[in-house]
Amino acid sequence: MTASEKYIAFQTILIKEVMRFMRIWMQTILPPVITTSLYFVIFGSLIGSQIGDMEGYKYMDYIVPGLILMAIITNSYSNVVSSFYSAKYQNHIQEMLVAPLPSYIILCGFVAGGVARGLVVGIAVTLVSLFFSDLNIAHYGITIAIALLTAILFSLAGLVNGIYANSFDDISIVPTFILTPLTYLGGIFYSISMLPEFWQSVSLANPILYMVNGFRYGILGSSDITPFASFGLILLFIAGLSLFALWLLNTGKGTRS
Repeated sequence: MTASEKYIAFQTILIKEVMRFMRIWMQTILPPVITTSLYFVIFGSLIGSQIGDMEGYKYMDYIVPGLILMAIITNSYSNVVSSFYSAKYQNHIQEMLVAPLPSYIILCGFVAGGVARGLVVGIAVTLVSLFFSDLNIAHYGITIAIALLTAILFSLAGLVNGIYANSFDDISIVPTFILTPLTYLGGIFYSISMLPEFWQSVSLANPILYMVNGFRYGILGSSDITPFASFGLILLFIAGLSLFALWLLNTGKGTRS
């Protein structure tokens, strides 16, 4: 395939993915915005007013970065896992696999679709947060880079889950039993400096802690983790998952019988 043909193939997959979640925006965009708004009301306004400041910031201002990133994580992941598994379930993923289309184009197309949904939801949640918090972004470059890289990382994770999934139950196991607990324990609602020393060490093994704190550093200008550690960990996971996903697509694991 020529470079122009590869670009057209990538563009086609991306447009299909974007149209898929935009066509059903009441199921894909609106629910996470409403759910996060409830977090702002309950944890930020009602409970937060009783908690006081956290690390020198109003509690509402402190949790806003984590809640925005949580929306990006869950939506970039769920978009790719549901889309890829649906393609398997409806037996039209084979059309892509038998076409003279490099696996990395398929990978980039699905990941770009997941990134698009994650960022659309993230922007919508950010706009809602302006009703609750005076959002002053300290480092625009770091904020945008962490959001983009995190969306790429969880889109890749969603693709790997979609490849291995054999039923609709399988695509909900990882989000329910792994992703959600790690997200809630990732420092969205608290600083790890509040924890006993043992649990601080345990928390440092949670990769989402680094992403939340990297994003918080971009918006507030301070966090529990240095932004260098956040970028390093995210890039490492992206490289590993990209190679693994490409290997799965090239060998046909989970897609060819």
